[in-house]
Amino acid sequence: MTATYTFDVFMSLDGFGAAGGDWTGYWGKQGPELLDHRLALYDTEQRMVLGAHTYRAFARMLATSTEDSDVRDPWVTRMRNLPATVVSSTLEGPLDWPDATVVPGDAVDVVAGLKKESDVPLRSHGSLSMNRALMAAGLVDRLQVTVFPVVTGRTGVEPIFGGAADFDLDLIESRVLDGRVQELVYRPTLH
Repeated sequence: MTATYTFDVFMSLDGFGAAGGDWTGYWGKQGPELLDHRLALYDTEQRMVLGAHTYRAFARMLATSTEDSDVRDPWVTRMRNLPATVVSSTLEGPLDWPDATVVPGDAVDVVAGLKKESDVPLRSHGSLSMNRALMAAGLVDRLQVTVFPVVTGRTGVEPIFGGAADFDLDLIESRVLDGRVQELVYRPTLH
């Protein structure tokens, strides 16, 4: 049995994963329906797969956050408490993540092995360059894009698909949360 791998990512309508300037987390567009849905997504048993850059960013954000900040939303706490594999040749354990293991090597090889061995689904939130490589290798089963209703033309950073290969996408699920945020789930195939 092969475990399902989901690449889960937030983005602005113009394709950026984050923005500078005075934008806040979720671009200020989160609502209760989005946050409840995110918690439900992370409520099932699964294994997180992160690249070193994303692991470092999450660890830094969580270390500098307070209990009252958006960073500590219940779904983020749940995500952090799931078992995680961090693919990195630069990090060494133990990590500041309750159940994380560092696995050195090429992400394509590591994830191909995890897909064969895992009894639970695999999910990655962020880890853009790693997931672009995994999509190109045909290892991403589900591309889950949460599109926030903003255009960050001047302040956008981290283009989600910058430098990615070309893909055909088959829409398998969609929903609108809080009347403004779209979640689109696709099955990607290399074009």
